[in-house]
Amino acid sequence: MMTLGIETSCDETSMAVVEDGRRILSNIILSQMIHTEFGGVVPEVASREHLKTITPIYRQALSKAGVSLKQINLIAATMGPGLVGPLLVGLSFAKGLAFAAHIPFIAVNHMEGHLAANILEHPDLDPHHLTLIVSGGHTMLVEVRRFGEYEILGKTKDDAAGEAFDKVAKLMGLGYPGGAEVDRLAREGNPQYYRFPRAMRKEGYYFSFSGLKTAVSLYLNKLDRATFEKHQADIAASFQEAVVEILVEKTVRAAQEKNIRHVTISGGVAANSRLRNLMTEKLKHVNKYLFYPSPVLCTDNAAMIAAAGFYRFEKEGPGEFISEAVPYLKLQ
Repeated sequence: MMTLGIETSCDETSMAVVEDGRRILSNIILSQMIHTEFGGVVPEVASREHLKTITPIYRQALSKAGVSLKQINLIAATMGPGLVGPLLVGLSFAKGLAFAAHIPFIAVNHMEGHLAANILEHPDLDPHHLTLIVSGGHTMLVEVRRFGEYEILGKTKDDAAGEAFDKVAKLMGLGYPGGAEVDRLAREGNPQYYRFPRAMRKEGYYFSFSGLKTAVSLYLNKLDRATFEKHQADIAASFQEAVVEILVEKTVRAAQEKNIRHVTISGGVAANSRLRNLMTEKLKHVNKYLFYPSPVLCTDNAAMIAAAGFYRFEKEGPGEFISEAVPYLKLQ
């Protein structure tokens, strides 16, 4: 079964063709670099960029997969969460295409897409597993009983971990997107240089990162230029350690308390090298196993949407053309 996936929830225009929810035939991702000059995503600009590029990306996805529209059996598109303008571009394109070509359509929860990225790449992953969805907009610990059946154990009370990375990168003059830049710089630094706060350590599986952002801002304001330049890598490493340590600590605790053997991480921050290494190390100590997607499947991409759409279609059948963009859609 061939699924065409469409992802436009933020600043990536992406289309993919995935066979049977497993085999990626194409996964075209166009990142909108125009936002670099603004230091963050401008929703109106993002919407216009999606409008300009969505048709060429569609053609490229089919061409690279070596298929025609007639061979597509399902069209899946992100309906939320995300920026409403960009969501509407992808969702409208998908519904119009599906209606005109008489192809079943299904709307996909973006977070379920991130969750499906590991199912897509790891056939040996237990259907019952624990996942940490961690990105620019979300930080959430979820028990997956099987695809489509979830219990949210905890989530951020304020800012997402990825948002904290982007904000601190901006404060340090590292540019946008900030997560990869902080990770790169932190590899050269000492994570024990300065101890930034770790919030909500005893509050179950919930997270908070707004106070950490403020702490870094206040610390940077106290530094003279020479000290900052000398210890820039150390500051990045110390900040990153504060984020990663709390993410790992709560995930490992949940895996033990819930007696779950397989653990996954997904979302943009899942590409962070320190998070991967520390999580692997800590889980190994308690006889648990970590799975994470390839870097290209950590960021927003249409292959994960196609996979999620395929599994959701298997479970529920086709969706309705009245599906709307829902900016604050929750994982049910």
